[in-house]
Amino acid sequence: MSVTAARLENSNPLIFHRAAERLITTEEQDEHLPDPIDDREIFDLIRSINDPEHPLSLEELNVVEQVRVNVNDQESTVSVEFTPTIPHCSMATLIGLSIKVKLLRSLPDRFKIDVHITPGTHASEDAVNKQLADKERVAAALENSQLLEVVNQCLSNRTL
Repeated sequence: MSVTAARLENSNPLIFHRAAERLITTEEQDEHLPDPIDDREIFDLIRSINDPEHPLSLEELNVVEQVRVNVNDQESTVSVEFTPTIPHCSMATLIGLSIKVKLLRSLPDRFKIDVHITPGTHASEDAVNKQLADKERVAAALENSQLLEVVNQCLSNRTL
């Protein structure tokens, strides 16, 4: 999705440093040992999602942070809060949908995934959260080929 600078809502966002890559332990590599899913593993899945307006990742824009990821492997729940860069971001639903799709595609079916806006950071937080929590709305959105193409662009690996 190509957006010109004149149409950007936040044409000069703050850019944050990426966290160091997580070191994989010997125990995590051993296929015979149980490896519970943790907050960092989920953060690693979503940190490189591309922002729909900027050639930057959600981590670089501080939209996602590890401290806003909560996993309970025993109860099979994942909760992710994301923070739009501006309070009136029109891309908030698309960003949340991209996070949710990435997790749905990456995690076992046993997980209940909750993606929502960090409280108090967006003018339409309740409406966006309601859309992201509604399975039927999410499924309908993913049946829209144009929207699915934009989500897939957000999830694709950037070529440098």
